[in-house]
Amino acid sequence: MKFRPLHDRVVVKRIDAEEKTAGGIIIPDTAKEKPSQGEVIAVGPGGRDESGKLIPIDVQVGDRVLFGKWSGTEVKIDGQDLLIMKESDIMGVLEAPASKKKAA
Repeated sequence: MKFRPLHDRVVVKRIDAEEKTAGGIIIPDTAKEKPSQGEVIAVGPGGRDESGKLIPIDVQVGDRVLFGKWSGTEVKIDGQDLLIMKESDIMGVLEAPASKKKAA
């Protein structure tokens, strides 16, 4: 990707929503909500405080994150639908279970 976010901006790719419910009901495209989970594709260098000191961003490329339903700005870069949002729009990072980390 040839895009580098500035300041405390983060580029996130949405992770597709589930096709079925836990009970096995198939959800049609028209009823699906936009997923609020994504994978971090790129991060900026960080924001600056009042004294001009650089504050690094807590998320890293490859992190799986949760964000608000209306967070970020939708853009299309290299044919991919992506979101550009501030770090403060991200609610948290999803940690993979220890068993999955060892297998990968």
